[in-house]
This record gives sequence, structure tokens and C-alpha cells, in this order.
Amino acid sequence: MSARHVAVVLAAGGSRRLGRPKQLLTRAGEPLLCRAARLALATAPVRVLVIVGAGHAAMAAALHESPVETLLNPDWEQGLSTSLRVAADALATAAGSCLILGCDQPALERSHLEALLALAHGPASGCAATVHGDLAGIPAVVPMTLLRQAAALHGDQGLRGVLRALPEAELGRLEASELRFDIDTPEQLRAAVGAGWVDPVDPVEPAR
Repeated sequence: MSARHVAVVLAAGGSRRLGRPKQLLTRAGEPLLCRAARLALATAPVRVLVIVGAGHAAMAAALHESPVETLLNPDWEQGLSTSLRVAADALATAAGSCLILGCDQPALERSHLEALLALAHGPASGCAATVHGDLAGIPAVVPMTLLRQAAALHGDQGLRGVLRALPEAELGRLEASELRFDIDTPEQLRAAVGAGWVDPVDPVEPAR
């Protein structure tokens, strides 16, 4: 595991297609937002930053007992890259590596994060990512220089394009098919509930 790393939880999205804040869905009674923060803390990082945007007051309230830094991304509607920019600005003087995760992969476990931190020691790039076939994405571990590179992008490009541009030998790869599943739509939410990854919820009409 990396001796010096920080963790960033991306949780600023508006969950428009889902019609409710995915961050506040629960697993075993624990909001997914809080669960992601807890799993990040379990890897013993120097700092944990949680980037919030839509419904930020409710998110901050959910995290009020967690020893994390909650940062507001006022530009969250402009895409994922803006949250990476908030994180990069907050970590402008930080060294080492950055563990980046979201809160909408309900099958995520501490073991996935620890495996990525270990895998990042292999390649010279210091990068490791979760892969599904040819796709590489978060959770991921990147050096601070690469975080700042991704933060210079626009819209929802995020880390994925930066990771895909790396030569295969320069990316530690965690094969975890269960992490392919995230929650963006009511259909995906129903599937997550059926798999036992999310507690049952009352149906609502999706936001339009």
C-alpha cells in the first residue's frame, strides 16, 4: 500500500436520470456517500477530500461525524472535470499519490481500494485503475501530477481518457467486474436493490 496517499471521493453529481440523490441511497442503513468516505478512510490516507455539489447541504450534514474535508464544487453542473479541479486546487502542494473513488459503485469494498494502492507500486507511472474489458476508470490511483493533468480537462472527461492514454505496461489493472455496476438510472437502482447492494427504496418518478 502507498506510504503517502490522499483520497478523493467524487460526489458532486445531480443524479438527474435517477431522480433522487444517489449519494444518500443506503446500504445496510449507511448512506453510500458515508460508506465511500469510510472505505477511503480505512486505507489510512493522509487526507480524505469529499467533493460535493448538488444538494451540498444535505451531503455535508450526512458527513458531519466523519473526519473528512468536505469541499464544494460550485461548477458541478459543468461536469466531472470541475470536481477534479477542486481536488487538484486543494492538493496543490501535496506530493505522493491520490486514490480517487466515487460513491455510486455499491459493490465497492475496502479490499478493492487496497488492491489498487498496491498495484500502483508496479508501473513507473504510479497509476492503477479498475478495468472492465478495455475500459479503465475509477476507483483509481494516480500521482498528483496526473490528477492535475486530468483537472485541466473539460466536461465529463475525467480521468478515463488520461488513463486510457497510458501504455498498457504503465497501468496497474484491477479486474473487478462487480465495480462495472453503478447507479445512474431507476433500472440500475432496482438491480442494485435486487443484488443486495442497496437498501429498498420507495419508487419515485425520475427527474426530467
